[in-house]
Order: sequence, then structure tokens, then C-alpha cells
Amino acid sequence: MNRDETSGNWKQFKGKVKEKWGKLTDDDMTVIEGKRDQLVGKIQERYGYAKDEAEKEVSTWETENKDYRW
Repeated sequence: MNRDETSGNWKQFKGKVKEKWGKLTDDDMTVIEGKRDQLVGKIQERYGYAKDEAEKEVSTWETENKDYRW
């Protein structure tokens, strides 16, 4: 997948991410911009999760939203 595809997919499922993790701000979403590791970090920051807990949340979300790719 190239950078354009990733960016396009991110725009499509940004709302789904915010639906799941409502504490993420629009500024957070701009920083994340389709980068999985950034999403994990922001979830850790906003929710006070350990890294492994945030990773598990994102992995579960990915499984439930297979139509969306990074």
C-alpha cells in the first residue's frame, strides 16, 4: 500500500476511530494521520493505558474493522 492509499483510507475511517476512542481530539487525529504506532501512543496518553493494553485495543479494533487498512 502506498502513502496515498493510506491517507485515503485514513480519511474514510477517522470517524470510526473517534467513535471508539472519543477522548482523541481533532489535533490528535492530525498527528496520528493513519500511523498505527501514533494511534497506540495517543490512546496510551489519553486513557492512561499501558502500551500492551493500548496495543490490544487497537488490534481488537482492527479485527472488528477489517474493511479498513493502514
